[in-house]
Amino acid sequence: DKFSTGSLITRVTNDITQLQNFIQMSMRGFIRTFMLFAGGIICMLSLNLSFGAVIACALPLVIICVIYFLSKANPLFSRLQQKLDNVNNVMQENVSGFRVVKAYVKEDYEKERFGKSNDDLVNTQLNVLMIFSYMQPIMNIILNLSVVAVIKVGGIQVSSGSVTPGNVMAAITYVTQSLNAVMRMTNMFQTASRGIASGRRINEVLACEPSIKNGSFDGKPSVKGKIEFKNVTFAYPLTGDKKILDNINLVINPGETIGILGETGCGKTSLINLIPRFYDVCEGSVLVDDIDVREYNLKNLRERISVALQKSEIFQSTIKENIQWGRENATDNDIANAASIAQAMEFISTSADGFDTLVTQQGTSLSGGQKQRVAISRTILKQAEIIIFDDATSALDLKTEANLYSMLKNAYPDTTKIIIAQRIASVKDADRIVILDDGHISAVGTHEELLKNSAIYQDIYNSQLNKK
Repeated sequence: DKFSTGSLITRVTNDITQLQNFIQMSMRGFIRTFMLFAGGIICMLSLNLSFGAVIACALPLVIICVIYFLSKANPLFSRLQQKLDNVNNVMQENVSGFRVVKAYVKEDYEKERFGKSNDDLVNTQLNVLMIFSYMQPIMNIILNLSVVAVIKVGGIQVSSGSVTPGNVMAAITYVTQSLNAVMRMTNMFQTASRGIASGRRINEVLACEPSIKNGSFDGKPSVKGKIEFKNVTFAYPLTGDKKILDNINLVINPGETIGILGETGCGKTSLINLIPRFYDVCEGSVLVDDIDVREYNLKNLRERISVALQKSEIFQSTIKENIQWGRENATDNDIANAASIAQAMEFISTSADGFDTLVTQQGTSLSGGQKQRVAISRTILKQAEIIIFDDATSALDLKTEANLYSMLKNAYPDTTKIIIAQRIASVKDADRIVILDDGHISAVGTHEELLKNSAIYQDIYNSQLNKK
């Protein structure tokens, strides 16, 4: 949640490239450049100590120049990568949401938005180039003045007979070699500055401590499929003290089918996200099979739970491979059986290649209902002891949905099933229905009990069934 998708893309591509360039440059160029610099100084001093005065005057000027310009450029390198983050964010959003852009005729708006983020990137890059475009001429001036100074000092020395003209020519060569080495070092410092800025950004990702700490329990509890919420309070990390769930107490028994109903934003998805530990509770505890989920090894915990999410994630591969994500070693019969329960065989069998039909990126070649049925097939195939449907049948018609839940109940009677839904028809046959209201449990009971005792349930029932 801390980094945007575009920022992560920049960090694992461009930032790593900048850091790689810095490391390669350091390994190949730094030692050679330093040897040229040191060798030039030593050789020049061996000719005549008077020539050392030239370097003694020129070198501080070069160092001051480098420090000044790098101090101006360093903040821009970090800003440059942030501008690249923005460009990648806009690109990623436009590619993933291009149908929405076209549907709302927002192409011009998105072009302007991309153009603005791209202009910001270009302007920042130009500012960096401008800084170094000033530095290079100044360095050349210092180099040329140093050569003039060597010639002047050498001329005086030749007149006095203390050195030969050959010594002066050699000194010019050595001072040029030394200062050219310093100029190459400035280019290396430029690469190093950008590499260090990129390295800092990469380290921000690597240094992120997972908020979910792995537990140590890796055993097999005697109970299978029991879930218990004890005085659970929860708020998302970036929302401050705003409670999404407050003092939730609920026991779900093994093999029970539980429906969860409530208004949008009342905390239904947040509640079930605590079971596989996508997030941790702020207060209280969540127990699976009588063991606190925080004590479980995460792999062990999540192998017990299968979740069909609100958004059906479909990968660019065949229908079979998408379903097989649920269990890699599943046989063709297992896959077909899961698809049959999920009511997916109807459209799979009519496809030209059946289970081998290729699905385009993000499942754009499938309808909303077809994507949900493929995702549900994957969920069923996992054969977990707890199955969670997070509004996963919203695109299905009532008849298909009813057949799915009926077949699922008959095929897996001992599996605990949690169904989050907006429609009463989706949950009315559940063993119990939980009504959430603004992060609190308002009522729990069967369909008939809630019709008598829960005003919220009665309102939902009347709005959905009586006023059609």
